[in-house]
Amino acid sequence: MATTTSSHPFGYNQADIFSYMMSLRRHFHANPELSFQESQTANYVANRLEELGLEVHRNVSDHSVLCVLKGAKPGRCIGVRAELDALPLTEQTTLPFASVFNGVMHACGHDIHMAVALGVAKVLADNRDSLCGTVVFVFESGEELLPGGARGILESDIFKRNIPDIMLGMHVLPELEAGKVGFRAGQYMASSDEVYITVHGKGGHAALPNTVVDPVLIASHVVVALQQVVSRNAQPIVPTVLSFGKVTANGANNVIPNQVLLEGTFRTMDEHWRGQAHQRIASIAKGISESMGGTCTVDIRSGYASVYNNEALTQSAVSIASDLLGEANVVALEPRMTADDFAFFSQTIPSLFFRLGVGFFTGSKYGLHNPKFNANEDSMGTGVKVLLAIISHNMCR
Repeated sequence: MATTTSSHPFGYNQADIFSYMMSLRRHFHANPELSFQESQTANYVANRLEELGLEVHRNVSDHSVLCVLKGAKPGRCIGVRAELDALPLTEQTTLPFASVFNGVMHACGHDIHMAVALGVAKVLADNRDSLCGTVVFVFESGEELLPGGARGILESDIFKRNIPDIMLGMHVLPELEAGKVGFRAGQYMASSDEVYITVHGKGGHAALPNTVVDPVLIASHVVVALQQVVSRNAQPIVPTVLSFGKVTANGANNVIPNQVLLEGTFRTMDEHWRGQAHQRIASIAKGISESMGGTCTVDIRSGYASVYNNEALTQSAVSIASDLLGEANVVALEPRMTADDFAFFSQTIPSLFFRLGVGFFTGSKYGLHNPKFNANEDSMGTGVKVLLAIISHNMCR
């Protein structure tokens, strides 16, 4: 017998939909593809959507798939985003549906996201005669790798012809138990930029430091000096991170190289300060280098914007989820300095990006981007319920 939650009018058999999603998730997990290489994943998604009798557009931007589901009644347009790509990791789980490809793994939950989005599509397709408005499903190529796929989708003709009134996104969170969801209104996730600084000096014999312009020493001073960008230039109330994770000198214990490459990330939640910080980073790096007899070049590659959750939409979703799951299963999220290119949707369309608790499956404690990560699949039932309830609440208004 079909079961219908009180928060939305769509009837569906929960066991059947869960079985459908589990089969999809395990296929995606076993057959991951890297960013901008997801041709087979995209085809699989498109085929499943076409089986539901929906309007499907392939290769919208790179391998992105866009699906338009029109209800029988007038209403608003709701967008739902999921991601196609996996990460360059070799899976270290013992799952029977582990990745069949060495060096590629769904370690960020995109397999869950796709399965839940397709589960929602199936329920809505089965209920299209009672559906108000339109739902646009976006399956995005290349979210994990700059420049991401969101901007290409936003610029596509098919998306412009079906611009959503609101945009919904979801992401798994293993630190949150399965059966729970999390929300935060306003600024939630940071922008993310890549910082490349090349310090040029004059290399030579390490035993004769007076005859060289040491780029290793200069680079060390640059890294230390740049900490003031956060500690002395950023407003204390604006979350900001500047970290360097890679230093390449290519000298030797007795060889000082000609140059040193610094690679880092800059993240913040204020777009105006973001631009100012880029200028400050370049000014400090060049000033320090020149004061020590060297030079440097600075290349800051703008990545994803910051994720902003529409306040009214978020508050409404919290109320909906609390009624559906119980207040104890709806948590308030803290800001995160991680990034997601859902931000580009949130900068132009009233948006909601929430977290789906997936816990740590079978007692493991491995988080996102870890080769041993595995999500609790029971969470998919929660994801479908919450998305359907939010969609239903917003469609006919």
